[in-house]
Amino acid sequence: MITPEVVDTRRLRVVTAIVQDHPGVLSRVSGMVRRRGFNIQGLTVGPTGVPGRSRMTLTVDAGHAETDQVEKQLDRLIEVIEIRDVTDSPKLLRELAIVKVSVTGEQREQTTREVQSFGGRLLAANEALVIYELSGEFDAVEKFLGVMRPLGMVDIARSGPVAMTSLGGLEEGQ
Repeated sequence: MITPEVVDTRRLRVVTAIVQDHPGVLSRVSGMVRRRGFNIQGLTVGPTGVPGRSRMTLTVDAGHAETDQVEKQLDRLIEVIEIRDVTDSPKLLRELAIVKVSVTGEQREQTTREVQSFGGRLLAANEALVIYELSGEFDAVEKFLGVMRPLGMVDIARSGPVAMTSLGGLEEGQ
């Protein structure tokens, strides 16, 4: 059975970095954070719109001053082009969760309704199992998982956060 992880979200800091897309960069960045003694709660890496560059989003269990230290250390790495703590900045932050649920008959309908109420969707199904996906902010994903656990959740895959500073003056969805 899947059990919820206990995370003190008040200490979580979100750091984004634009890095050169070269072998070993992820290892150097995560190693630098690890050597500072901070736990990485989430890490995602993906290409940007600029060839040869990737965006890293790290969620680190650290205070503000400690995160400043990490930023300064990472900024010294030649492969790091830009680094920024976006925890207190206006940002768009999303996470993807893919959930496998053991269901039967009526349970399937109830579970699907619950998933749809969160904005999720059905990805695959057979007689005994269904797989759903949901993307959203951390708290929404956590709430979704809290609902799925008692409905028969047997497995989960989470992407970790992806963050981008938002556009000044615009509301989400515009």
